[in-house]
Amino acid sequence: MKTFYEFNLSHEVIQSVSALGFEAATPIQEQTIPLALEGKDVIGQAQTGTGKTAAFGVPIIENSDKQNRAIQAVVLTPTRELAIQVAEELNKLGQHKGIRTVPIYGGQSIDRQIRALKNKPQLIVATPGRLMDHMRRRTIRFQGIKTVVLDEADEMLNMGFVEDIELILSEMPTERQTLLFSATMPNQIRMLAEKFMDKPQLIKIKAKEMTVSNIEQQYIEIQEKKKFDVLCRFLDIQAPELAIVFGRTKKRVDELSEALIKRGYFAEGIHGDLTQLKRDQVIRKFKDKTIEIMVATDVAARGLDISGVTHVYNFDIPQDPESYVHRIGRTGRAGHTGLAITFVTPRELDHLKVIERVTKKKIVKIAIPTYQELLVGQRQHAIDALLQTVEEEDLKEYKVAAEQLLEDIDSVQLVSAALKLITKEPNTTPVKLSAIEPLRAKKTKRRENKKRNYSRNRERRYRKKQSQSRRQR
Repeated sequence: MKTFYEFNLSHEVIQSVSALGFEAATPIQEQTIPLALEGKDVIGQAQTGTGKTAAFGVPIIENSDKQNRAIQAVVLTPTRELAIQVAEELNKLGQHKGIRTVPIYGGQSIDRQIRALKNKPQLIVATPGRLMDHMRRRTIRFQGIKTVVLDEADEMLNMGFVEDIELILSEMPTERQTLLFSATMPNQIRMLAEKFMDKPQLIKIKAKEMTVSNIEQQYIEIQEKKKFDVLCRFLDIQAPELAIVFGRTKKRVDELSEALIKRGYFAEGIHGDLTQLKRDQVIRKFKDKTIEIMVATDVAARGLDISGVTHVYNFDIPQDPESYVHRIGRTGRAGHTGLAITFVTPRELDHLKVIERVTKKKIVKIAIPTYQELLVGQRQHAIDALLQTVEEEDLKEYKVAAEQLLEDIDSVQLVSAALKLITKEPNTTPVKLSAIEPLRAKKTKRRENKKRNYSRNRERRYRKKQSQSRRQR
């Protein structure tokens, strides 16, 4: 297995790679990076979670010129969530070399994106529909493009974007590098590669084992606004020794960790915006058990090697099955058992079924713990603490005081008072979390067809405007 130092990368790129905590290259990175650095076209067949972003990101950053103020590379992704995620990672990879990336996606103000484009980023990550909007407005020009990446091409096919992609690629410079990544290779993707790629090198990475042994997997169906109180209920009943709570966004992680601290838990958050020093501090505290709960994003949790995690709570359902396996794999290590509980809103149940289908594992539905179960659990923790103290502590200095108390007070009443004193009462300090959009499963055929028709009409309009513009010139 190669390290990133063996790719003969510039010092600036090595700095960025090291800051992200990457050491050994994954199989897709090891095979793709040398070819991409040489400017060759590549088809990479690999699942999400195998390190594809760095596989294309490292050579793009390495080959980009900070002084060149034109857009030098475009990455196409199927969803805005992925566009944001990829842009974040490319910005981290390019930070020491001064290569900037801007995400372009629907749902965000196009005027805001135009302002960002005026600052002359070297790279853009875009969803097909919004990129075509910018093409039509002439706010993005392609003449300086050296590399085009199609990320999760099969997903873009499923969402009806193929016509858009063909139109976009036809507008790109013919002398360019094209990198295509896809988990599967349906005929339409092969045809796309034949039409727009030049002697592509095929790299096929065997699918990772998608089952996770000795981890009990459960889920609860719950409304978004009730999630936090129920998470606290689980923490109080189960009293995990070490737990990781996964949130979907950096803002979510910050709010969750602050809310848990307010409720009296020893918790800290970790995400990609923290400095490496701060991330290392949080991980060290977690390993030393100074904190009992680490709240994390998927990106921040990548590569964490921490033993002793007893519980994983997916506060937000993960984006894809590979992320799910990656998350719950933080527990159940070194022969130990683990428990993973996923919080699913009613609109996300289809997404859960996709995870079950891909992982070939039934995730058991459980009931939300009641307030009464919480009280019983808290009392049991108090009893366990009392018995542990009896077994492990030297109590000689307390025996005289205990005997004196027993002369005046019934033993059962005295033990009851002791239990009441050490039982943790539920903390109901009010907290506020920002609402988050539920994940949506893949579109139905009807919606796909509607999208395809919309794409075709948009393509016709675009070509008509191009033709009129040429005639006017």
